[in-house]
Amino acid sequence: MKTSDFYFDLPQELIAQKPLEERDKSRLMVLDKESGEIEHKVFRDIIDYLSEGDCLVLNNTRVLPARLIGEKLDTKAKMEFLLLKRIDLDTWETLVKPGKRAKIGSEFSFGDGRLKAKVVDIGEEGARIVKFEYDGIFEEILDELGNMPLPPYITETLEDKERYQTVYSKHQGSAAAPTAGLHFTNEILEKIKAKGVEIAFITLHVGLGTFRPVKVENVLEHKMHSEFYMIEKEEAEKINKAKANGKKVIAVGTTSCRTLESASDENGVLHPKSGWTDIFIYPGHEFKIVDSLITNFHLPESTLIMLVAALCGKENILNAYNIAVTERYRFFSFGDAMFIK
Repeated sequence: MKTSDFYFDLPQELIAQKPLEERDKSRLMVLDKESGEIEHKVFRDIIDYLSEGDCLVLNNTRVLPARLIGEKLDTKAKMEFLLLKRIDLDTWETLVKPGKRAKIGSEFSFGDGRLKAKVVDIGEEGARIVKFEYDGIFEEILDELGNMPLPPYITETLEDKERYQTVYSKHQGSAAAPTAGLHFTNEILEKIKAKGVEIAFITLHVGLGTFRPVKVENVLEHKMHSEFYMIEKEEAEKINKAKANGKKVIAVGTTSCRTLESASDENGVLHPKSGWTDIFIYPGHEFKIVDSLITNFHLPESTLIMLVAALCGKENILNAYNIAVTERYRFFSFGDAMFIK
């Protein structure tokens, strides 16, 4: 299986730069994973495709304002830090630009010294392991000094930081938003509940490894970065009940999908647990628990398009993406949605 098998031609102008004024007014492409048949809808129509007893699974992670601008203490050179993964209380795996100035032992300052950092090691692919020093509560300082870590393909400034959070975000820890969930409003969630659909919350803290390009031509040689997840007992029970009753488990986003597939056994039973997952889902994967998926439109040749191809077939997904381009759907984080039913 080649990475180039998942290529499609995407015009630059279809990459959404801003969220729509109303979250649920995004377009929705509905793709039947068996027949490949496609319908064009609006996201608020999603309720028509959910049935009583189904379980909708949402990732309630919250994005950290993980982009910090500071300076190197000795030279006063401007530096940019992106927090990727917490290793312990004050130690983080980070991306630093320019990296050549961030050698082991280098020290940095943010917010006139409110936050200080020292590089203590170098990790995979040049990531810097950084230890922070501060007075007070780290999360409060980060809220004050940090910026939202928008993906590099979004070049416009985000005026309202909450638009890069889901309305149900709760547990802070992600370097990027679980963007399929950005389409939901509280009103839609209430209507879904009123229809008798169970809503379950899980947590996966999204790392940037999810979005890193696949640099090998042989898909099987690609290694995913690990991400932390949590599934509580009560939420696992909701999901297992739907499965046991022959109802659908609908994952909202590739992050929810990867979490569910990581924590379920060969019998399709989900276990309450927490830990790290580096699961890589590509065509040939046998889904143990996920029946349907709500997702956005992804980068060509990415692990994300490979995951959706695993659920509905490579030919179906590439045909759907080519139609999405023709129909001028909006792509990526602030773009339109797809429901694979």
